Amino acid sequence: MGERLLTITDLRIEGRADEQWIPIVNGVDLTLDKGEVLGLIGESGAGKSTVGLAAMGYTRDGVRIAGGSVEFDGIDLVNAPLMQKRALLGKRIAYVAQSAAASFNPAHKLIDQHSEAPVRHGVMRKGESEEDAIELYRRLRLPNPEEIGFRYPHQVSGGQLQRAMTAMAMSCRPDLIIFDEPTTALDVTTQIEVLAAIRDIVEQFGTSAIYITHDLAVVAQMADRIKVLLRGDEVEEAPTRQMLEAPQEDYTRSLWAVRSFKRPAKPAPAADAVPVLSVQNVTAGYGKATVLRDVSFDIHEGRTVAVVGESGSGKSTAARCITGLLPPRSGQVELDGQALPLDYRNRSKEQLRQVQMIYQMADTALNPRKTIGEIIGRPVEFYLGLRGKAKRARVEELLTQIELPPGEFIDRLPSELSGGQKQRIGIARALAAEPKFIICDEVTSALDQLVAEGILKLLARLQDDLKLSYMFITHDLATVRAIADEVVVMKDGEVVEQGPKADMFTPPHHPYTDLLLSSVPEMDPDWLSELLAERGRDNLGDAAVGSMD
Repeated sequence: MGERLLTITDLRIEGRADEQWIPIVNGVDLTLDKGEVLGLIGESGAGKSTVGLAAMGYTRDGVRIAGGSVEFDGIDLVNAPLMQKRALLGKRIAYVAQSAAASFNPAHKLIDQHSEAPVRHGVMRKGESEEDAIELYRRLRLPNPEEIGFRYPHQVSGGQLQRAMTAMAMSCRPDLIIFDEPTTALDVTTQIEVLAAIRDIVEQFGTSAIYITHDLAVVAQMADRIKVLLRGDEVEEAPTRQMLEAPQEDYTRSLWAVRSFKRPAKPAPAADAVPVLSVQNVTAGYGKATVLRDVSFDIHEGRTVAVVGESGSGKSTAARCITGLLPPRSGQVELDGQALPLDYRNRSKEQLRQVQMIYQMADTALNPRKTIGEIIGRPVEFYLGLRGKAKRARVEELLTQIELPPGEFIDRLPSELSGGQKQRIGIARALAAEPKFIICDEVTSALDQLVAEGILKLLARLQDDLKLSYMFITHDLATVRAIADEVVVMKDGEVVEQGPKADMFTPPHHPYTDLLLSSVPEMDPDWLSELLAERGRDNLGDAAVGSMD
């Protein structure tokens, strides 16, 4: 450290709305030395990603740098010719996006997309870059590293796709990497491996990084310094330990205090109560591969069952079996004691109506060409038969339920909404069918902690008001503590432990549950190092590092 790599001075960024330029970032200053990691934190709309992209000399469509300077290793990125910036991007400056699913080209295999930058920039030949990709996949704990790169993006999980993008950013060994929420889609055990790999890359190759995140415990493990933003303004900046121990501003202290929400315990259902949804001895898979093995659990009226486990444990596959998108090979799914047809195409409209889903990535779950009114209105018309004024009135009622003003949002497109607002629209779309049972698939994983807490409170209120039952798929154990009544722990397609939440967080645990609980990051800069040392992995290994030279 000590040699300056990036200097941002008085950065002002504007976005175009209604034929006017609206301020987004208001005079932010930022410096970054070689080998240093700066953490950028703040709630949704703070300007974190906008500043991160500006560090590359880049702005999204409809956004402009209105003032200030961005200097990378002596190069003025604001005024540099396009060809000069293209020579830097991908080679000396790389970017890891938050939404990997929306960032990869669905028509090309992962390894071909990985190899594009090193080949175009003359860093490696195609064969060399493919071999290097496999080594990076191995370091980032991707399954079957020799084979997974030859899949298309839709053939891997969200967590695996995020790690593949991290490997792609590392392909040219850049001087600067912008990490924009790179672990939001990862379970806690995989997150440790990815954080350790990222930190090791930075240390071994002197790479600088801007680490954008809403997870304060994660940024505590990664950053040398932390800068806090709020609505485009700087709040405060300090070395990580100082910031964690003694934040100066009220807003920063409020970020430290989030996740206070916890639902009170509910009485256990009666022994003879019929579950709203029952999964009974379900075995399922894709092609010849078996993903679920004899999985069983029940969900009762007005209750939330959290299903937790690593990426690839079978959580989302279980959801696909429940919705009928993936017919099980054996076993059955019951709704109110009645067996559901295993294939959704054989279910009645009433059966389809009763089981709805809220998806993980709101960015890719909403049709970008339809207005909010059209998105929510489609299930209103399909399931309830409402049209015209009655349909619009119901859409407005649903928007009010999810705490978004109808007059302000009904005619907007998804691109005009924040991440938290998009997720609320996903909730409204599920509610539009007036179901009994909703699957919530990682619905807060991509949201900052303040917004996520708001979504959890909204889901809890809706559950109480409408007597809804939830299956809550998540890798975030803080979310489990906040909202679950029962917990189902899955590993390698099997249920290894299940029971009331209080029992699941009280020792003794199944060894795998113990591993999950011990892998939740803490607000301590030494936590990751101590955990890796305790598990016999002080670093990722000299041999692995040497293979990347």
